[in-house]
Amino acid sequence: MTKKVFIDDTTLRDGEQTAGVVFTNEEKITIAKMLDAIGVHQIEAGIPAMGGDEKEAICAIMDLGLKASIIAWNRPVISDIKTSLECGVKAVALSISTSDIHIQHKLRQTRKWVLDNIRTATEFAKNNGLYVSVNGEDASRADQDFLAEYALAAKEAGADRLRYCDTVGVMDPFITYNRISRLIDKTSLEVEMHTHNDFGMATANSLAGVRAGATYVNTTINGLGERAGNACLEEVVMAMKCIVGTDLGIDTTKFRELSEYVARASHRSLPPSKPITGSNVFTYESQGRAEGVLTDTASYEVFSPEDVGLERRLIIGKYSGVACVQAKLAQYRYFLPFEEASRFLPLLQSRSIDLKRALYDEEVLELYESKVAGGRKWKF
Repeated sequence: MTKKVFIDDTTLRDGEQTAGVVFTNEEKITIAKMLDAIGVHQIEAGIPAMGGDEKEAICAIMDLGLKASIIAWNRPVISDIKTSLECGVKAVALSISTSDIHIQHKLRQTRKWVLDNIRTATEFAKNNGLYVSVNGEDASRADQDFLAEYALAAKEAGADRLRYCDTVGVMDPFITYNRISRLIDKTSLEVEMHTHNDFGMATANSLAGVRAGATYVNTTINGLGERAGNACLEEVVMAMKCIVGTDLGIDTTKFRELSEYVARASHRSLPPSKPITGSNVFTYESQGRAEGVLTDTASYEVFSPEDVGLERRLIIGKYSGVACVQAKLAQYRYFLPFEEASRFLPLLQSRSIDLKRALYDEEVLELYESKVAGGRKWKF
């Protein structure tokens, strides 16, 4: 990888298109500020042609004077682009279907009609000084030769990049790598990955696209998006850093805070096992894992909890070991010798089984104070 990679976050557009999700304008402004504060390179702020509150929110975001570029989503329609210009944006995404199933059954048009419209809209946008990303909706199911023709037509009209949309999430990383490599070879156009998570491969497909030469990745906070969602901002950025070895310049220490805010605003709770920012990512119960981390955090951690705004936690449950019990008590300045901790452990495990969950710290301390050596405490 020799090219710089940029994040174009679409939480405010595709993220809000999640069925049942609505952000208030105040929430949109806050999310835009938070994305800008962590260093996201571009923010897709919404669809100006919707008018009303949507257009008002985009104008308000433009008035913030953010460092991030603000891009607006449009159909390849002159009136859409004019409305984007009224909002003051300097970049537009022009989106149209490129697969035959969409062209024939959604648009009820022809390939020629698609090419004519993207040429006309791109030329108009460029004549008005806009940066243009042309979106190939349903590109993953399009005839790839036609998609290259579409990209070249847009490029000749002045387009700056192509957004490759895996609209229904049907690609795998191997297909993605091959297709993006060939597309870039044929067109020499900058490519942006827009992947959906219908088969759980949105992040993997985004990374494969980057490996193949794509320089932009479209993401959403918490992986919000239609159906199973989009490529998750937190996953893409941390995978790029820890797996690919490329730091995108994003302040990841605010990820948990960002995830929590968007979870509340979208009324979509964060699953404990959510990659990167879930509460269980740095929570240890089982003996082997807990003891490994107590000895050397690198045993089970590729990055530290502080890197993403989390904390490491030890919990006591059915699978806990003596070292974990000692460490938990030590957090509250209690010392329990190994032999006594060994006798105490089965009591904790039994209580965990009865309750069908791990124990709260308060429950561990209560059992310790009431059962260990008749309530005797060793405190340091």
